Amino acid sequence: MGDAAGVGPEVVVRALAEPALRGLARPVVIGDAARLTRAVEICGLDLRVKPIASPAEASGDPGVLEVIDVGGVPPDLPFGELSEVAGEAAYRYVAEAAELAMAGQVQAICTAPLNKAALHAAGHRYPGHTELLAELCGVPEVSMMLSTGSVRVIHVTTHIGLLDAIERIEPGLVERTVRRGHTTLVDAGIEAPRIAVCGINPHAGENGLFGYGEEEAKIEPALAACRADGIDARGPLPADTVFFRAGRGDFDLVVAMYHDQGHGPVKVLGLEAGVNITVGLPVIRTSVDHGTAFDIAGTGRAEAGSMLEALRQAAALAGRP
Repeated sequence: MGDAAGVGPEVVVRALAEPALRGLARPVVIGDAARLTRAVEICGLDLRVKPIASPAEASGDPGVLEVIDVGGVPPDLPFGELSEVAGEAAYRYVAEAAELAMAGQVQAICTAPLNKAALHAAGHRYPGHTELLAELCGVPEVSMMLSTGSVRVIHVTTHIGLLDAIERIEPGLVERTVRRGHTTLVDAGIEAPRIAVCGINPHAGENGLFGYGEEEAKIEPALAACRADGIDARGPLPADTVFFRAGRGDFDLVVAMYHDQGHGPVKVLGLEAGVNITVGLPVIRTSVDHGTAFDIAGTGRAEAGSMLEALRQAAALAGRP
């Protein structure tokens, strides 16, 4: 359900009110039943919130939102305000979902947004869902992939400062990221993914004109190793044109070196279409590609397009052999 003070409850109930979704999965919400009921009222939906004890009890009946009621949200918790209580509750929802997924009781996890500052205020020092789920699932390293209708982007580094990102990028990490992206696309049915790999510097270094040889030292050895195994990994390529080329269909995946290099182009294409997929977990996890939007939380104005697409992609990934 995400942070109870944000738009998470609203985008969840809006998405689960869509009849088309019910043919794809039996959705179960992990969250707070009272807060979800309030979100139903705010959004003016004809939807009944029904607490259940386990995913096995979910019927998927139309007009019913089934929830494992972890609770943790006071009835008077205000919308749109940073809350340590909401941060703790959001952590507990993710932990419960991860436990159910690792036990095979659910086939995929789809997360509404949490607030990093609230999570930290509650004592859980993670940059976000991705790193939290990696620890809960016992995985040392995962990658963030953003997907829109026309472009997919996987990130070598994410929630760290730019100087730290450049320091952290090294051939092994780049190679593992490319391989995770390749495997994910093959599993999704793309037999021979075409992968474009961004450089770090403007114009991918322009043959040594910009930077200090980062492309040659940090990226090219990784691509050589991937190509030796038959992976179609091209680059390093200038980031200022590669997203345009991906958008017109030249590539199936772009590998971005740092957070804003990949996030910026995807979000220009539209937050309502963006989906975040965590690559490398032992479970399927998708997410909306937007934040808690405290400025509109509790108003009923939140759009559920990204949540709907995240749920569709989670169901599609879970349904593949």
